[in-house]
Amino acid sequence: MTEFKTYRRRNLAEIRPYLPGEDMTGISVAAIDSASGSPKTGDMIARNPDNHNDQWLLAKKYFEDNFELDL
Repeated sequence: MTEFKTYRRRNLAEIRPYLPGEDMTGISVAAIDSASGSPKTGDMIARNPDNHNDQWLLAKKYFEDNFELDL
């Protein structure tokens, strides 16, 4: 098995809040997040800054543990 290594992000992320009831067509949701009830209030939607059609859900806890607003 290949070893995991720690990497730090070098750039900013484009992220917005998930809006309850919004159409999730085209937004990837990991199976583990879906099994945990996502999308749900507090989750966030990230997008690739070079391809705005590439979007995915960030679970609330993961987002809170790993991101902060760039002022």
